[in-house]
Amino acid sequence: MSSAQGHRLYVKGKHLQHQRGKRNTNPNTSLVKIEGVDSSNDAQFYLGKRVAYIYRAGRERQGTKIRVIWGKVTRPHGNSGVVRAKFNHNLPPRSFGASLRIMLYPSSI
Repeated sequence: MSSAQGHRLYVKGKHLQHQRGKRNTNPNTSLVKIEGVDSSNDAQFYLGKRVAYIYRAGRERQGTKIRVIWGKVTRPHGNSGVVRAKFNHNLPPRSFGASLRIMLYPSSI
């Protein structure tokens, strides 16, 4: 295996929004669109996988400005491959449209 190939242990995704009804938002659950997943059957593979929202903060902590909020894919949402995810701390609204990393672990295969 060559290093030019690149070996990612995650799949890219986007934070769409919080789960919501017509008027009320539910920030405890985030909706995530995973790259290359277009049906709820495809989304089944990602249930239980870890999700990371990585961002840069203004102030350094423990020698770095990079921070992470971890979460977990809980279930599919609708028929188009969108999934619901719960995070240890709710994602901030500024993360709408931001990239997420869906880790390929824990694995069941």
